[in-house]
Amino acid sequence: MRILVLPGDGIGPEITAATLDVLTAADALLGLDLAFETHDIGLASLAAAGTTLPAEVLTRIPQVDGVLLGPVSHYEYPPRVDGGINPSAELRTVFELFANIRPCRSRAGLSLLRSPMDLVIVRENTEGFYADRNMHAGNGEFMPGPDLALAVRKVSAQASERVAVAAFELARGRRHKVTAVHKANVLKLSDGLFLREVRAVAERYPDVELDELIVDAAAALLIRTPDRFDVVVTTNMFGDILSDEASELSGGLGLAGSVNAGHDLCVGQAQHGSAPDIAGLGVANPTSLVLSAAMLLDWRGRRDGDPGLVKAAELIVAAVDAVLDDPATRTRDLGGALGTAAFAEAVVRTLNKTGVR
Repeated sequence: MRILVLPGDGIGPEITAATLDVLTAADALLGLDLAFETHDIGLASLAAAGTTLPAEVLTRIPQVDGVLLGPVSHYEYPPRVDGGINPSAELRTVFELFANIRPCRSRAGLSLLRSPMDLVIVRENTEGFYADRNMHAGNGEFMPGPDLALAVRKVSAQASERVAVAAFELARGRRHKVTAVHKANVLKLSDGLFLREVRAVAERYPDVELDELIVDAAAALLIRTPDRFDVVVTTNMFGDILSDEASELSGGLGLAGSVNAGHDLCVGQAQHGSAPDIAGLGVANPTSLVLSAAMLLDWRGRRDGDPGLVKAAELIVAAVDAVLDDPATRTRDLGGALGTAAFAEAVVRTLNKTGVR
């Protein structure tokens, strides 16, 4: 499996190095034949090549089997005309990575919840209110005058249908329930269209229960009764907000894996930002990117029928869980004493204890 590695900005290079240590250990353990190819993006490539996303990176992506993307500091980028392209948004739109998949599972001693959470949020990834990805040309946010700003929300039948299929397929491998989250009581046309497509897909999956919730209620019930959710499917902005809420409730953004998946490509990406305030200190928690890398292996393994990749993903997740379960081997943000590299070493040691070859 050829993986294109894009370390990104801030803590990105540090947590990427830690993640590659874990992937290399899994490769040695299971003989996966992983190959890594690293390219600069973000502020590093802006300084070197005048763009945060070089053309050769975009050219290379369709030629590899998966992408590992570190966090980026896109708030700090110059305008697009000056080379400031948000790599995360660009990859999602150019390669039609329509499903952002974010599992959230409670962890003992770290969760804020009274009831256990074990759910997956499947977020539409290519349109909605996101002004940098919802127009063929131009931008979906604009100002007709100095005191008036307008934004366009795009919801299409095609995008709604394909993200719904992704959610129902996931639910078939879990507890057979999908909750569609919407605001159709107010956004009658756009969320009405989204619900129409979700309901149509539900008819193709009679073994999966469909539930529908207004987003306000969903936000509250994630706290009150998180165990009622299995797979949540929703539009771009609602999914962005709810997945951050669910991750924080279950233990923190730093513990949540994430992939952006299309039909032919998957990108593993940390759910959190680039944290420039702690960059270079060696204290960043690499868990999110490690789990995202495991999800990338699992996606490719299931797509290609490769049980070795699926097994590697399972072992990495189990090793991370075991390390996080012990307060002595947690990172500093979780009350432990380990830095980035030491945490990765602990995961590798636990992984190797399995003795699987």
